[in-house]
Formats: sequence, structure tokens, C-alpha cells
Amino acid sequence: MLYPTAARLVAALLMAALAYVVSEMIKPLMPEGMDFGKFTYVNMGLGALVGWKLIGDRVGRGTVPGINNGVTGAAVLMILGLLLQGSVEMFRMAHRHVYRDPFEALADIFVIALKYFFIIAVPNVLATLAIGGVIVGLLVEATAKRWK
Repeated sequence: MLYPTAARLVAALLMAALAYVVSEMIKPLMPEGMDFGKFTYVNMGLGALVGWKLIGDRVGRGTVPGINNGVTGAAVLMILGLLLQGSVEMFRMAHRHVYRDPFEALADIFVIALKYFFIIAVPNVLATLAIGGVIVGLLVEATAKRWK
């Protein structure tokens, strides 16, 4: 069910905040002159969605499951972000007629996402995601206990 709770709201807000922080950390790692457009806002929207739906669905089970929930949410956020940004880049390249057929374009989404992963897979970004996920999980669990 998607009924609103305080834990869902807190999870959505905290994951959006984590997405903002990580997005700003990623920008200097990308090639110079890259146009980011709405990169940060899209990632924040993904963070809010992951927080509301994924983390918000699994609250109230205890501290250790809460930590696991937060770390899982951070990992899902990263994977969805990579796939979404890979899709955006694929569509940009498709408008320049780079691909011979649609299947080549779809396959390239994963290649682009993997290329982006290797660019952003630096210790400070991964540590921020992991520690941020733990903090989000703990705070959402505390919220679920406080406001049932």
C-alpha cells in the first residue's frame, strides 16, 4: 500500500538529500564541459521515490533490518540513477543517429551506465552512499518507532 506515513516522508526526504549530496560529489568527476542539465534534480526525484516506496515499505522491523534497508535503498538509488542517466545519454546519442537499430541503442544503455559507474566508483562517493544509507535507515527506523 502507498498510504502516507511519517516514516515514508522522512525516508523520501532523506534519500532525496542523499541523492543531492552524491550528485554534487559526482559532478567534478565527470569529463570537463559536460552539460548536467537537471542531473541533480532528477537524482533527487529518484531518491525520493526510492525512499518513499522501497525504504518506506520495509520500516518497523528493528535496527539491523533498518540499516540493511537504508544501505539497500542507497544501492538501488545508485543503480537506478546510473540506468536513468545512461538512458538519457543514449537518447542524446540516438538523436545524432549513432545507432543502426533500436536494439543497439538499448544495449548501449548498459554500456554507458557501466562507464559512468567506473567514473564515479571512487572511495568518497561509495563511502558517502554507504554511510548515508546507514544514517537514512537508522533515522527512518527511529521515525517509525516514534510515530506509528
